[in-house]
Amino acid sequence: MTARELDAAGITDPRLRTSYDECRRLNAAHGRTYFLSTLLLPVAKRPHVHALYGFARYADEIVDDTASWPLADRRRRLTELAERFRAGDATGPVLPAVLDTAARWQIGRDLFEAFLASMAMDLDVQDYATWEDLRSYMHGSAAVIGLQLLPLLEPAPGTGRAAAAYARDLGLAFQLTNFIRDVGEDLDRGRVYLPKEDLAAFGVTRDDLHSGLVDGRLRRLVAFEVARARELFRSAEPGIRLLHPTSRDCIRTAFTLYAGILDAVERAGYDVLSRRAAVSGLRRVSVAAPALARARRARRARHPRPRRHPRPSQRS
Repeated sequence: MTARELDAAGITDPRLRTSYDECRRLNAAHGRTYFLSTLLLPVAKRPHVHALYGFARYADEIVDDTASWPLADRRRRLTELAERFRAGDATGPVLPAVLDTAARWQIGRDLFEAFLASMAMDLDVQDYATWEDLRSYMHGSAAVIGLQLLPLLEPAPGTGRAAAAYARDLGLAFQLTNFIRDVGEDLDRGRVYLPKEDLAAFGVTRDDLHSGLVDGRLRRLVAFEVARARELFRSAEPGIRLLHPTSRDCIRTAFTLYAGILDAVERAGYDVLSRRAAVSGLRRVSVAAPALARARRARRARHPRPRRHPRPSQRS
């Protein structure tokens, strides 16, 4: 399947193919919902989604998965990654693929700079005072990811600005859902992503979170954040219909499955400290199977393209 995707995308350079393969591996290993949704896109677009995810995951691993490393070492590795990206240094496991994808789809470098800035914040910032402060971080950690993907999803002519606003909201919805689900895991890393003003409003302290006590105060706090995430999902949903027909089922599937995490949090009684809410495999199949059938029909249909697909380049 990987070779078929790369062939369809016109990626023939062996070094590029190796990099795209690594990005696909990272997506499959760490982004179950994203990876499943990517399978609903036209074959030629999938490697580019893998590249964007792989780059984001690679940076995230520097920040989080090497937590036992000295802070100075993690900061140095992240700085080196950013500098090599800016220099167009297409070496290493993920940079060849993401630089190629950014060039092919004319994805603005500012979006990657914002992402890397938020990753750098994770090395120093342990909590956020207000919702607006958190949104500023989430702009780089999540909203720009939606904007990076937008050219591949091909919004209809004349809808670019509106589609971008919807893409930002969907990125924020996904990210806030992650924060809600991962309160316990993030706490182990020394971070609390729920705003301090929200904790104070519901009488929850950082010590309360560390205690692992799931009481009425915590449940009300998490219920509040779940409602906020659902509002972001509602705000983002109209944007799906603006996308090219061959892109809609991919985003709709990710939308449905991520919103399902909030359902799982509710079913768990808002306990986000002792368990990690997840969507069951059966639910994933029940959502993805009909979406796959629709996506195949959309790919067979003749749809006008909003713009000409960028001509593939083998430059590295």
